Formats: sequence, C-alpha cells, structure tokens
Amino acid sequence: MLNGLWLGFFLTAALTAFGRWLLDGEPAVFAAMVDSLFAMAKLAVEVMILLFGTLTLWLGFLRIAEQAGLVELLARLLGPLFGRLMPEVPPGHPALGLITLNFAANGLGLDNAATPIGLKAMKALQEINPSSTTASNAQILFLVLNASSLTLLPVSIFMYRAQQGADDPTLVFLPILLATSASSLAGLLAVACMQRLRLWDPVVLAYLLPGALLLGGFMALLAGLSATALAALSSLLGNLVLFSLILLFLALGALRKVAVYEHFVEGAKEGFEVAKNLLPYLVAMLCAVGVLRASGALDYVLEGLRWLAGTAGWDARFIDALPTALVKPFSGSAARAMLIETMQTHGVDSFPALVAATVQGSTETTFYVLAVYFGAVGIQRARHAVGCALLADFCGVLASIGVCYWFFG
Repeated sequence: MLNGLWLGFFLTAALTAFGRWLLDGEPAVFAAMVDSLFAMAKLAVEVMILLFGTLTLWLGFLRIAEQAGLVELLARLLGPLFGRLMPEVPPGHPALGLITLNFAANGLGLDNAATPIGLKAMKALQEINPSSTTASNAQILFLVLNASSLTLLPVSIFMYRAQQGADDPTLVFLPILLATSASSLAGLLAVACMQRLRLWDPVVLAYLLPGALLLGGFMALLAGLSATALAALSSLLGNLVLFSLILLFLALGALRKVAVYEHFVEGAKEGFEVAKNLLPYLVAMLCAVGVLRASGALDYVLEGLRWLAGTAGWDARFIDALPTALVKPFSGSAARAMLIETMQTHGVDSFPALVAATVQGSTETTFYVLAVYFGAVGIQRARHAVGCALLADFCGVLASIGVCYWFFG
C-alpha cells in the first residue's frame, strides 16, 4: 500500500510537470522539483534532530512511570471497564496492562512508541482468540480505539510546531483534545453497535458518564470565551498539563523508591532507537510530497476542491489542510510530511497549518494500523474493524475543522 502511495506521488508529479512543460511552456518546473528534493531531504534531518530529543525524553519519563507501577495501577483501575467491553479477556490477563500502556503512549502523542506496545497487546489478545485468522471482538475494539487516536497530550505535534518556529507550540492542545474525543467516541459507539456491547451497563456508565459530563461542562465553559481567550487557555493548559505530568512521574517514582535517573536513561535509549529508524521514512515521504507540491499537482487538486467549496458557499481556508487528512488513513509518515509541508508553505500558525495539526493529532493511520497489527498475528478477516475505524477518522476530520473555526475564527 505504501509502495503504491509513494510511487503514485512521483508519477503524478512527473505527469503534471511534463504537462506544464509541453502545454504551458514552463521548463523551470523540473528545476523546482530537483531543488525541492534536496530541500526536503535537508528538512527531514532538521526535523529528526528535534524528534530524537522528544522521543528520547518522553520514553525516558514513560519508563519511570512504568517502573513506579503507574501502568499496573491504571490496568487495575480500568480492569472492570475492560471486563465489560472485552468480556472474552480473563481478568488480570497481561493483555489488559499492555492495552493500558499502549493507550498511555498514544495519549501522550508518542505514536511511534505506542506501536511496539500495541503489537505486544495484539499478540496477547491473539493467545485467547479461538480463531487463528479471524479478528476477535476484543481485538477489533482495541484496534478501533487505537485507530481513533485518543490523544490527550499531543507531544509530537507540539514538537513539529516548535521545530517550524511556532511562538506557542501548545496552541492546538484544546482543539486536538476536543477533536480526538469526537473520533474516539465515534469509534467506540460504532463498535458497540456492531458487537452489541451494553454501554448502559452500570459499570460502563460509571466510567464513561463522569468523563462525558466533565467534557460537556468544559465545552459549555469554552462556549462563552472569545477566540483570543480560547487560544490563551489552550496554551496555558497545554503547558501546565505537560509539566504536571512530568512532576507526577518523578514524584511517583521517588515515592516508590525507583532509581529515576537510571530508568530514565534506560527508557531514553529505547527512544533513541525508535527515533533513528524513522529518518529513512521521513526523508522518503517528505521528498515525495515536496516533488508533488513543486510540480503543481497538489495545487491543482486543492484549487479544484477550493472551487467546489466556493460553489457550495463555504469558507475555503480549510482546503489547504486536506492533504494531511486525505493521506492520514494510509500513511503516518506521509501525513507527517504533508503537515510539515503545510506549515512550511502557509506558515506554522496559519489557519491551514492549525487545522492540519489538529487533524494529525486526532486521526490515525487506519490502513497501516490494520495491516501491521492484524498482520503481526496472522489475522486475515478483519470483520467490521475497517468500517468502524474509518468512521472514527471521518468524524475526527470533521471535528478538527469545526473546532479550529471555533477557536481560530
């Protein structure tokens, strides 16, 4: 799938460039494409420098939290909820702890770190799956919630914005939180409908209702704020939550007499290993997207969409963020490249860049997750996993656009 997508970028760029040369007399397009290749390769290395630091930092802190028993505590706290949502998983099964750790990594925005943990969780669920080739209900629910991208602290998005020179990298904290809540809720309801899960069970309601009421009340509070106040509040909460989480990990580690420095370094080494493997993918996708933009192909597509939006009477500023949304289900690296390219082209704090960042933080690489997670355990029949995951993605994109108009005007 990624082979076809990557090759398609280059072939589309080539056809567009030859058309501009032969039909419009613009031979300079080839020089622009070659320049873009080198510029994007350089940009990939610049992005990776900060990515090394970010993943190393957060996997170090995450290891402290794990050693302090925070993950085990979360697994025990969420055990009754998972017992209702995944009734086929025995109480105390290792899969529950791995699922919790995967959600924690995703919640922190560490999608690259969450993948290996998620694969372990999927393999643990496969051990109790009666079929070797058909996805179980528990596997589907785990995959859809994973694919709905429940991101409470989008550290990676903050990092990309910081690298591109944003005055306040955490400005999109609240928009992403609201959009990812919409996508995760849509994914959960879709799976619950297909699997006939009893969401009205008293135990499930005891977990979900307080969160829903808190989110509803929070949104009601936000509704009375101006766009300027919303942006300021998003910045404050983003930075406050980020630093408070670090203090929580350290305090809990010290309380449990964890060797915080040694375990931080151990986790940081894992972060370094994860980060260094991303450079080839980032170079490949950034160069492909750069060539696509330099050829004019991407602009032609966006102009067509902009014309359709104008015909319908819509504000068309969100159109420039759609490349990130369109490729996100297929490839995280391609979407990441599109996000960075949008920031480079329009400005890191432009409306399209803010929408693209929110989409990136509230949707997931659905087909990639399906292929990797199910492929790792030999699942061939996904059942309703694809439809539910794509519905969650679609709701995440719509919510991202709507929330950004609300926050940024």
